[in-house]
Amino acid sequence: MEIKRVVVTGLGALTPIGNTKDEYWDALISGKSGAAPITYYDTEKFKTKFACELKNFNATDFLDRKEARKMDKFAQYAMVASDEAIADAKLNTDELNKLRVGVIWGAGIGGLETFQQEVLNFAAGDGTPRFNPFFIPKMIADIAPANISIKYGFMGPNYTTVSACASSANAMFDALNMIRLGHCDVVVTGGSEAAVTIAGMGGFNAMHALSTRNESPETASRPFDGTRDGFVLGEGAGALILEEYEHAKARGAKIYAEVAGGGLSSDAHHMTAPHPEGIGVVEVMKNCLENAGLKPEDVDHINTHGTSTPLGDVAELKAISKVFGNHAKNININSTKSMTGHLLGAAGAIESIASILAIENGIVPPTINHTTVDENIDPELNLTLNKAQQRDVKVAMSNTFGFGGHNACVLFKKID
Repeated sequence: MEIKRVVVTGLGALTPIGNTKDEYWDALISGKSGAAPITYYDTEKFKTKFACELKNFNATDFLDRKEARKMDKFAQYAMVASDEAIADAKLNTDELNKLRVGVIWGAGIGGLETFQQEVLNFAAGDGTPRFNPFFIPKMIADIAPANISIKYGFMGPNYTTVSACASSANAMFDALNMIRLGHCDVVVTGGSEAAVTIAGMGGFNAMHALSTRNESPETASRPFDGTRDGFVLGEGAGALILEEYEHAKARGAKIYAEVAGGGLSSDAHHMTAPHPEGIGVVEVMKNCLENAGLKPEDVDHINTHGTSTPLGDVAELKAISKVFGNHAKNININSTKSMTGHLLGAAGAIESIASILAIENGIVPPTINHTTVDENIDPELNLTLNKAQQRDVKVAMSNTFGFGGHNACVLFKKID
């Protein structure tokens, strides 16, 4: 069977530091933090009072008011980002064979705010189960790709991948394989999440997973820093148009990069904690390189999972050193979560977009907020600290890991 080449022809981003792909990129290379006090609810009794919320976003600026009311925020975000990506790819949806266009999306949680509100409404009532008829359709994680396909009439494979924070990277790998194996010409892929809610923040606080640096939210997400104390929750969406190479060439599409390969693995270790030696992370990066037919020394840049947790950051960097050996010190390593916070199921998508734009622009965004050396981290690694660095990036890797030990990795390369 012929394995087809797959390229990226469209990008869409809705993030805490920019509501379009271009705004997002400009903020990344300037080192802008998206963290600020939470505006969605009263945080007085919460341990963490800040997050990376979207700024100046109103769903009805993009969606019909009636339709927007039928969607949870995570689905609204998916629609906005995918609309931008489809427009960016200049896809003429009337000329496509819609039977061969899929939508494969990632979401770690789905409609958390909808679920939360319906339960609160019931608890405040007299015990009569008066639930909104849109409760279930708004809440379920698969509704995001369903809404995209309904709008555009895309009739190819349509589903959601759920693997916690690895969800959208899983979705991209599935999309890659759907095209590689000849099942689709085009796939809209990516992920969205909207967990900055009472339940989301309360739940992660109960796990002691979040930073509590309330006095300085903008510096709280500090991957690799010796004083890091947890991640900062973010929200938003990232969308990518993956397309079969010859199909893209035939219609004269702009090609951002080639999707060289992907990999998956499991830690098989713990419900939430990474393996301290990063064994599963070692395997996922090896799998990804093998799948792409590339060698460790081919990689110029790694956008790490890098959440700013004490255990996770060290384990990932140990794994990178094991896989890449002496070449590890030649790689520009970074964590854009230092700016966007952690978008959970959408993380892989927006970080892959950052990796692709690093290839296109020859610039690696920084890891901001680094002030204190961690003695457990190899000082020879280039963590792209505090300032963007010029680099001719030919191959970029994006790592994403989820609770439960789910590991996903995607490789992008400059088109030949």
